[in-house]
Amino acid sequence: MRISRLLVQGGLTVAAAAALPLAVTAPPAAARVSGISVSTTGSTVSVVTSSCAQINGSWGTAALLSSGQSSFAQGRQVALSGTSVSQSAAWSGVVPGTYTVTVVCASGSTAGTQSVIVSTASTPTISSTAAPSRGVMGGVGGTVRDFGPVTLVLGGALAGSGVIGAAWYLRSRSKPYRY
Repeated sequence: MRISRLLVQGGLTVAAAAALPLAVTAPPAAARVSGISVSTTGSTVSVVTSSCAQINGSWGTAALLSSGQSSFAQGRQVALSGTSVSQSAAWSGVVPGTYTVTVVCASGSTAGTQSVIVSTASTPTISSTAAPSRGVMGGVGGTVRDFGPVTLVLGGALAGSGVIGAAWYLRSRSKPYRY
């Protein structure tokens, strides 16, 4: 009975130690999922989504908001066009600055919101916080974000120290006290 209780307690400790690096390095939920992809080329900003359904001949509306604008109605609005697979909208003649693109489907639901930076550079500038359009990246864990070596080493050190701590605890608990 005593051994099984120790194994259960130790197993919970090891599970908690293993989950800690995942909880520390996970991005916020709001950053993980977005149903839009925004890009810029020169002074043109475009948005693509596949989240909207056609209702009464309309896919929805996209709005480009500058830094001083706070509501969807204040932005430069463009109707979405496309097919059931992909809908898009574009704005041309956009002056350099930071903008927020918001897409509202014809059903009234928000497909996503993203920030984009328009610069005077002749090369395309893409600012996106959405998951890649072709799924997640391959590799350890299949994450959508590439963590650097420092993050991976710290996560490994946390997991390793949790395992060592759990082993030390279980070993010290299994020895009977000597009087």
